[in-house]
Amino acid sequence: MHRIDRRKFFAAAAGLTLGALSRRSSAATAPAPWRQLPTDAYTGKQDDICFVTKDIGWYGNGAGKLYRTANGGESWNKIWEQPGTFIRALGFIDERNGFLGNVGTDYYPKVTDTHPLYRTRDGGASWTKVEAPGIDIVKGICGIDILQQQRIFQGELRPATVIHAAGRVGGPATMLRSVDGGETWSVVDLRPHAGMILDVKFFDAQNGLVCAATSDDVEKASALILRTADGGATWNRAYQSARPFENCWKMSFPSRQVGYATVQNYQEGATARVVAKTVDGGITWRELPLVNDAQVREFGVGFLNERYGWVGTTTSGFETRDGGESWSPVDMGRAVNKIRIVQDGDRFRAFAIGVGIHRLDGASPPRA
Repeated sequence: MHRIDRRKFFAAAAGLTLGALSRRSSAATAPAPWRQLPTDAYTGKQDDICFVTKDIGWYGNGAGKLYRTANGGESWNKIWEQPGTFIRALGFIDERNGFLGNVGTDYYPKVTDTHPLYRTRDGGASWTKVEAPGIDIVKGICGIDILQQQRIFQGELRPATVIHAAGRVGGPATMLRSVDGGETWSVVDLRPHAGMILDVKFFDAQNGLVCAATSDDVEKASALILRTADGGATWNRAYQSARPFENCWKMSFPSRQVGYATVQNYQEGATARVVAKTVDGGITWRELPLVNDAQVREFGVGFLNERYGWVGTTTSGFETRDGGESWSPVDMGRAVNKIRIVQDGDRFRAFAIGVGIHRLDGASPPRA
């Protein structure tokens, strides 16, 4: 079996300087209405962007720089910087309260920060460390899920925020969990079930999913999606690919039942790229072909509704309007790791972050 250089694998996952980011597939050059936004130059893939309204949002990068916009990304201000921190994931409850996930040390150059999760109460101007019993086993964060619900408390309906922060690429597989808006946290150890975690999605406080891989050794790893129905106390395998050199990178659920997940493949010579899809809330999954191109490696995924969505890849992006049965190339930037969609009445605004940031404004199509 061909042996892959682990450092090159983790560099690819981090979006550092790679030939793949500078090569464009001929299949991914079709014009599209995505518009590039002005941002500071950055070498490689930037990992997360988060908006609480169509205008107010943040993005961060591996250099430990955090930016804020109040005009939908038309301009950005750098509001915080911490060299040595790799901003891998962001999640905000509102304009002031948010969370920042650091990927952690051991794999990426110039990353010296060992603390996995931070909290802000002033819109990102300052950050404090999140603490939890047993947090020492959490080496880094790759995905943050913010779930805002309404709960009955002493006869009144009150907001309740459930937060999960999970990671990381290369392992170990762990998750931080809060059911009180980030005031207190517990650690969920998934090391018996997976080698690494790349993303997390919860539908309520009990039912959730993680994108993962079966091993922290990429040669042995298959793409994996784990499901819990008891808040992370127990986990079941909902999907596992039949190929090595794979992981499940990101997921998007436009509805409670229908969801999509990107499958990354690092096997030399492999060309078939697939997307996993569920129509029963993550209980079962099937693979849909995306493209047959060795230059393409999948990253982010975002869907406006059950049929209309996008996948970001090393070369650019792909769009579907029929629930993943067919895909068309679209220019939405290279190495798009995260796609965020904000609904605004009968309009929507989508943001795609990778080497740069692109935005798409449009009318929300009628529900299928």
